[in-house]
Amino acid sequence: MGSRYGAAPQRQDDDYYYPERERLARRPRKPKQSNKAAPRPKLNIHVGNIDITIYLVVTILVLIGVIMVFSASYAMAANSRRFDNDAFFFLRRNGMFAAAGFVAMNVISRISLDIWRKGVWILYAGSIGLLVAVIIGGELVGGATRWLEIPVIGAFQPSEVAKAAVIFLIAHLVDKYPTALKSWFNTFMFSGLVAAIVVLVILPGGFSSSLIIAAIGFGMIFIASPYITRFFVMGGIGVAVVAAYLGITAYLGTGFRGARITAWLDPWSDPLGVGFQPIQSLYAVATGGWFGLGIGQSRQASFIPEPQNDMIFAIIVEELGLIGAGLILILFAILIWRGIIVAMKAPDTFSSMVAIGIVFAFAFQTIINVGVVTNTIPNTGVTLPFISYGGTSLMVSMGLAGVLLSISKYSAIK
Repeated sequence: MGSRYGAAPQRQDDDYYYPERERLARRPRKPKQSNKAAPRPKLNIHVGNIDITIYLVVTILVLIGVIMVFSASYAMAANSRRFDNDAFFFLRRNGMFAAAGFVAMNVISRISLDIWRKGVWILYAGSIGLLVAVIIGGELVGGATRWLEIPVIGAFQPSEVAKAAVIFLIAHLVDKYPTALKSWFNTFMFSGLVAAIVVLVILPGGFSSSLIIAAIGFGMIFIASPYITRFFVMGGIGVAVVAAYLGITAYLGTGFRGARITAWLDPWSDPLGVGFQPIQSLYAVATGGWFGLGIGQSRQASFIPEPQNDMIFAIIVEELGLIGAGLILILFAILIWRGIIVAMKAPDTFSSMVAIGIVFAFAFQTIINVGVVTNTIPNTGVTLPFISYGGTSLMVSMGLAGVLLSISKYSAIK
């Protein structure tokens, strides 16, 4: 029997009889987008030996470093009461760190990368804590506070550990959230994690170390991002900020950083002050000629402050000549080339990104160190990997080389 308004029409499967919301509800819903990685297909992974080329190149560079550190420092150490007039002071310490570095490199090359993946946030948080400790109670040396004095170990440079932390963290985030960098928000989030380390490094005066860490972190994000245009925008902003900072400090000519920029523009404007080190470095490069003066025959090692540290490449050019220095640069080029090959053959995203970060670390440090020695860029406190004196730098560099060797054992079979 019909209702007051007549018989109700029988429901049919025609959209005409459905309200709009019911008709839309019947449409298949799109699955929600997620930044997390989808289940990975199983890969056939070939397990082989470590990359022997990388191992030999690192070994040769470290041995060259031990010899050149001694050659650059023995005269200065023998005539300094600070080092008890001991000509072999730096040779013993550098040899000890090199031996410990070889042990660390060989042990780390046998450790699965999954161990590092599980500890990325611990490493990152630990680096933050160490950098804060530097700001609070670090040791002021050469116009910057970069070191912590630790009993038995001695001077320790946390920015080197922070460099490794940034490499592992960005690699982990890119691997775990492969689509995250498609959005501006996530790009800024990833960049913010790098920027936090950079700010903590630069606050106590570690401008050069902060540049290296920024170049590594943002370089890795650039490689992983599907949108290059964003990096032109972000990179332009970053370059503008750094250029403004350097320009203002150079114009004012005050402070540690401003003085170094002034010396870079015209070292002879203050030849006995901030221009002294760049001038002596250029003298050493000019004196070397093609074949150099011979190991232990450097003249400028007696004038360059701390010649075994950041300026050791100037002593290398002076004693080994352009040919000897060129061969060392070729060794670095081979190391970078083999590192890129390892990154390309890596079986997963995490391994590949870690390898890329390590390659960036070695490449940027080498380029900046050589640029400083030749006065191509302003003087900064960046060591030459594997060669400059410095226990923290040598140990971290050899540890990263061990990680690269560990990755080199595995390759994906397509």
